[in-house]
Amino acid sequence: MEDVREECSTFGTVDDLVIPRSNPENPDEKVPGMGKIFVKFSSIAEATAALNALAGRQFSGRTVIASYITEDDFSNKNF
Repeated sequence: MEDVREECSTFGTVDDLVIPRSNPENPDEKVPGMGKIFVKFSSIAEATAALNALAGRQFSGRTVIASYITEDDFSNKNF
């Protein structure tokens, strides 16, 4: 998680970072947003810079697919 935060912070202030994970006590439970990373920046300009720079890049052996969600969806964890 810290490597993601560090990389994203090069584009601005990271207010929050969420990586949905399965519940160890119930690994078969479907967790919305699992396999994705959600980053909240302090401004739209910073989020835009990150999206433009990260989309399509390789990170930890995986291709980054970047998009936006609303602040309400982020706050309510509607992933």
